[in-house]
Amino acid sequence: MLMSNTDRPARLHFMANGFRVLAPGDHVVCAVSGARIALDDLRYWSVAKQEAYATAAIATEAMTPA
Repeated sequence: MLMSNTDRPARLHFMANGFRVLAPGDHVVCAVSGARIALDDLRYWSVAKQEAYATAAIATEAMTPA
């Protein structure tokens, strides 16, 4: 039986210019807001923290020192 990747979170390894899929899925979850991010829409992440972010504003907030 073939398994579908629909409605399953992917596990990714984030790199400076992209990411590698470690476990297939159709989305990741924003580390700050908890929003679902389709892999095709994923634009913001932290290599150091290995976290995905839904928007540029959330990414900036997450990476700004307190």
